[in-house]
Amino acid sequence: MTNNTSVLNWITEMKNLVVPDSVVWIDGSEMQLEKLRKQACETGELIKLNQELLPGCYLHRTNVNDVARVEDRTFICTKNKDDVGPTNNWWHSDEAYKKLYDIARNSYKGRTMYIIPYCMGQVGSKFSKIGIELTDSIYVVLNMAIMTRVGQNVLDALGNSNDWVRGLHCSCDIDDSKRYICHFPEDYTIISVNSGYGGNVLLGKKCFALRIASYLGKQEGWLAEHMLILGVENPNGETKYIAAAFPSACGKTNLAMLIPPEGYKKKGYKVWCVGDDIAWMRIGADGSLWAINPENGFFGVAPGTNRNSNPNALETIKKNTIFTNVVQNLDNNTVWWQGLDQTPPENAIDWKGEPWNGKTSNEPGSHPNSRFTAPVVNCPCISKEFANPEGVPISAIVFGGRRAHTTPLVYQSRNWDNGVFVGATMASETTAAASGKVGVVRRDPMAMLPFCGYNMAEYFNHWFKIGEKLGDKAPKIFNVNWFRLDENNKFIWPGFRDNLRVIEWILKRCDNEVDAKETPIGFLPYAKDINTDGLNINLETLESILNVDNDMWKDEVADIEDFFKKFGDDLPEKLKIQLDILKSMH
Repeated sequence: MTNNTSVLNWITEMKNLVVPDSVVWIDGSEMQLEKLRKQACETGELIKLNQELLPGCYLHRTNVNDVARVEDRTFICTKNKDDVGPTNNWWHSDEAYKKLYDIARNSYKGRTMYIIPYCMGQVGSKFSKIGIELTDSIYVVLNMAIMTRVGQNVLDALGNSNDWVRGLHCSCDIDDSKRYICHFPEDYTIISVNSGYGGNVLLGKKCFALRIASYLGKQEGWLAEHMLILGVENPNGETKYIAAAFPSACGKTNLAMLIPPEGYKKKGYKVWCVGDDIAWMRIGADGSLWAINPENGFFGVAPGTNRNSNPNALETIKKNTIFTNVVQNLDNNTVWWQGLDQTPPENAIDWKGEPWNGKTSNEPGSHPNSRFTAPVVNCPCISKEFANPEGVPISAIVFGGRRAHTTPLVYQSRNWDNGVFVGATMASETTAAASGKVGVVRRDPMAMLPFCGYNMAEYFNHWFKIGEKLGDKAPKIFNVNWFRLDENNKFIWPGFRDNLRVIEWILKRCDNEVDAKETPIGFLPYAKDINTDGLNINLETLESILNVDNDMWKDEVADIEDFFKKFGDDLPEKLKIQLDILKSMH
């Protein structure tokens, strides 16, 4: 497969550590993958679903103690604690290697080592990066074959270079007391032990594409961000692209695959998905910001995905998809999850592998963080620019999260520095995508809190430096909040496809086509400039979610001050200035 000595030496070292019974190189061929699917079905690792209704689709169940990313078991491992900062768990790299190698030692005995050469981004693109993951899980192999570009051409592109990310995954005993997901940015290395859940073991995803890549971006002058990339084509055939950051399970995939409201469709508007989760952004030859989606698939949250919320996602997962921790409907051997429809199956198996009757059970049949892994090519609205090795030009950057109150439907930052402040102070209510309490408001800068691979104070500085390089070619920065609640705890804004109405205002602001009113937090729309044709929402209600409540924002300022204190003297001066401006305007 390769003569690259750095690759072969590392694999030999790992083989001597984990001692597999056999070794299989993954070449990405359909013949090999089909053989692995069959093997996984024989061992029970996968369940083959109804191939007439769901061709190429399979079901997988993880251990009940292994259902989400584990932030308290996720570490950035370096020699110097200051390099990691106050928002990451730090572990001295020497100690971490010793502990992890002790856990991994001999763990592949009786198992096969699968070697997965994979590329994040188009093979051969200057945006792209290469990794090799070793795993003892066929589930991981099959998911990585969907989520990344896998095969011999990756090794051919790597040649003799040492510029690649090492990844070791050991299922071990799925013991949550010995579960660690560790990143060694200085060594381009990731080690995951005692987990089988996708977010912890598909090492090309959050581990490489965000934690390691954010560190590489700092070194090399680009950004690796937890962002969807969306193209909006207007009736004149012009397409503008936005990158948008939301914490997990806050509607990224829904927005990325949005279908325009009927009125917009009739006018000729189209929305194109470039990516739903991760954006790698560089300054292009023209001096503006360009982005690619480094992934090749979707790892989406199943619950809540339905014909109303995301019809394109439902189309995407009709074939060649792996479902994780959803309900198996025994009557027709298909799948179901909460929010799919109003008719849960009565004769079913739940995500724990136990009999489940959707009519009588008080327990949800699918785990709240159950997932689908589906190829990008399945998506009906995938952008024709998805595979462009140069990426797409970004007109606007959008931050957002779940806030029941305080944050307006949409506002624009005053400039790039103020936009970095808006991103750095983002807050959202927690969801089931990460283990822990649900519904707690936490600061999640740029939606990168769990994913920044180095000191976040430096990360903020890096954003300021990118802005300085971009100058007047920098994208405009906005904040959105689809989740404002009324006094009955009902969502005020309809959301889903109607979010295009807000995106339209954002793009008009980028082209200086509409005015806005300046407030202490930034520029807010005039309610009349948000298109509400066909919506059951009056101007007064719309104005109520476009307001800035000074008392609430005083509390927000105090909370931001507390958050900034954890960075101490490392906090960039520009953020202090922006906070002072906000305080002075209230």
